[in-house]
Amino acid sequence: MSTMISRTQTAGTNPKKLTVSFWMKPAAFATTRGIWGCGTGTGDAVSLHYLNTDQFSFETYDGSSNPKLKPYNKFRDPAAWYHVVCSIDTTDTTANDRLKLYVNGERLTSLQNNTTITQDSDIPGWSGSGDTLKIGNRILDGDAYFKGSLTHFHIIDGTIYTPTDFAETDSTSGIWKPKANPSVTYGTNGGFYKFENSGAMGTDSSGQSNNCSVSGTLTQNVDTPTNNYATLTPLYTIEYNSSQFFTNGNNTTNSNTTQWNTNPCTMEVSSGKWYFEGYGHTNGSNYVHYGITSSAKMNANATQAQSEINTNSNGYAYGYYGTNGSIYYSTTSASSSTSYGNSYGSTDYIGIFADLDNNKLYFAKNGTLQNSGTGYDISADGKPYILATAVYSGLTNVNFGSGVFGTTALTGTTYADANGHGTFKYSPNQGGAANFDSATKNFYAMNTKNLKEFG
Repeated sequence: MSTMISRTQTAGTNPKKLTVSFWMKPAAFATTRGIWGCGTGTGDAVSLHYLNTDQFSFETYDGSSNPKLKPYNKFRDPAAWYHVVCSIDTTDTTANDRLKLYVNGERLTSLQNNTTITQDSDIPGWSGSGDTLKIGNRILDGDAYFKGSLTHFHIIDGTIYTPTDFAETDSTSGIWKPKANPSVTYGTNGGFYKFENSGAMGTDSSGQSNNCSVSGTLTQNVDTPTNNYATLTPLYTIEYNSSQFFTNGNNTTNSNTTQWNTNPCTMEVSSGKWYFEGYGHTNGSNYVHYGITSSAKMNANATQAQSEINTNSNGYAYGYYGTNGSIYYSTTSASSSTSYGNSYGSTDYIGIFADLDNNKLYFAKNGTLQNSGTGYDISADGKPYILATAVYSGLTNVNFGSGVFGTTALTGTTYADANGHGTFKYSPNQGGAANFDSATKNFYAMNTKNLKEFG
């Protein structure tokens, strides 16, 4: 999507020193994206790109020379939040230390390209009055908007910091996590962009009042480095179908080919009770399924005229079908369907309830449980399962708790799970009533905090 935040810089604190720290969760692989940049747009610039090879390129340009730091490392995990720190210090007497790049606390030193910047030179495009700062896009060579999620974005004018100034290792889990309020000096053109104010996403929380303007539809969600939510994964379908596209933080899937495509999420589970929602598919014949699939060697390109969430002979899958309301399923030996609920269309919200403790599936249409709340039996042999959707051409949107369908955030009354996680259109526990096979069951958003509790 064409979204970013930007501001016009003033004369800065120090044109020779710059540190940028942020967290990113990538999406839309195999395309070049700009993460941040600053400059004139026609000449001087400094920027960090996320290339179509899933590598970073940290570079400057002064109209002729192009100092650049490009590590060999590739970062292509759509389930992961990455902490990235990049710094430029042209006063450093060691040429190879003037540009530095860190990911998750580790400096990247295996370099495909390392063209050093001149000692004591001003950083091109930085701290000059009238330069433009962009977050979520690049400066030169036209627009290349970042596709994915960004948070805790720090711009430091005039001081060099290291990753431990912005993040730390959790003493219990051992996970690298952000410091909520790091002790840093931001400088004249510095800023801290948390994206926590949904009505003013460009708000600067550094105390410098360097607020940014928002371009496009910048959506806010609850997926953060401290509580990572499931999304759909593009990695699997990239292998099978290059015409399958993912947007909106990998929560929208779109295909321009007339074939079935299975789209699993990024987390698999063997136990617990899990919930997600689907909405807004564009296939006019309602050729869409929501359900679960076994993690064992899924086949993204089903050939059946009417496909369940299809697997090959190594797995199991179950999908609630829009055209007729039936559940389509596959096992290790057969594929078939059975009547279950009402058909549904593009304006209906579908709730998917996977009870892997009791091997049951439930589905709801616009908040009403189908089949009078009687669950559908699934095979324990298919575990671990993955929450998934399948669509025949067109697109569909899912909500694993982010509170957003496509680019539209839920408004009005919304619901969280029993642990207070997620933002959903309808209740993950249907109000707590004894609706699930005459039992009361709580279902949960698929995120790392819930997985830790129930895993």
